[in-house]
Amino acid sequence: MRAMDFADQVVVVTGGGRGLGAALVRAFAGQGARVVIDYRRSREQAEALADELGDRVVAVAADVTDRAQVDALFAAARERFGTPVTTVVNNALADFTFNGDARSHADAITWEEFSGQFEGSVRGALNVAQAALPGMRELGAGRIVNVGTNLFQNPVVPYHDYTAAKAALLSLTRTLAADLGPEGITVNMVSGGLLRTTDASAATPEEVFDAIAANTPLRRVVTPEEFADAALFFASPWSRAITGQNLVVDGGLVND
Repeated sequence: MRAMDFADQVVVVTGGGRGLGAALVRAFAGQGARVVIDYRRSREQAEALADELGDRVVAVAADVTDRAQVDALFAAARERFGTPVTTVVNNALADFTFNGDARSHADAITWEEFSGQFEGSVRGALNVAQAALPGMRELGAGRIVNVGTNLFQNPVVPYHDYTAAKAALLSLTRTLAADLGPEGITVNMVSGGLLRTTDASAATPEEVFDAIAANTPLRRVVTPEEFADAALFFASPWSRAITGQNLVVDGGLVND
């Protein structure tokens, strides 16, 4: 299987303008990759990040739930860098706040809440993967990295809609891996716990961070930058024989 150095990669990070997405963009850019920051509403943050990181990084607006916009995103990436996208990180998240006290519980949650999360996590990831495939096939290689959650194994908060959508994304990760492996395209997932701190976790009470840290072997909460390290691994030459996997990056809180 062909393995590309970061300097040869063109990476699309969805939802890359802020929070975890910005950490992912910085990580790939720091390794010399060319990076496309996809954003939906965070234009100011995305463009500022691109300006900061230099001419190997560009910000492009696209709602990942809209296939036409995603196709335009990939066309813009190819026009800017003169080569197909090699790597995608499906990080974009439908609007969500990580505060268990503010989430709908079992007796009140609506299908509309589930549907919104499935649109962002599953439809968005599928649109991006499908838009990437022609270029990856042209190159004979590709890397797809999906962002998941450790709440599959440790559902300590009632994020019913978010967790169900990410579980579906894990299933898609594995079926795509089986389908695309013969073409040299790997598909993996990196699943974090609560991160300290992103825009989505900013509403999380401090006592929740403290409780997680106390029950984690490393006795601290993982940062977005540490999470991004794992995404780099799945895009690196060292992961060339790995596909269909879900790597939990939460400081050891969950170990299965």
